[in-house]
Amino acid sequence: MAITFDTLKASQQLRDTGVPEDQAQAIVAPISDSVPDDIVTNAVMMTELRALEQRLTIRLLATVGGGVGIVLAGMGVATAAILTTG
Repeated sequence: MAITFDTLKASQQLRDTGVPEDQAQAIVAPISDSVPDDIVTNAVMMTELRALEQRLTIRLLATVGGGVGIVLAGMGVATAAILTTG
């Protein structure tokens, strides 16, 4: 969701209150220029944070699952070695 600044509407509101057109445009222009193009809304930030959390959870589970697999394989090899030597 992008945040926009409607310069025409802002200028019209100023003119409706009695501000001359050239002054209204002079007021609105710097305000419009100061609004960054890449501003992030709270909703966008929360969506991105949820997606990041899901990716991190998947990576953590894959890492832990892989570690458990390696430990179990090692235990199997150790058990087989003990059973064959005994």
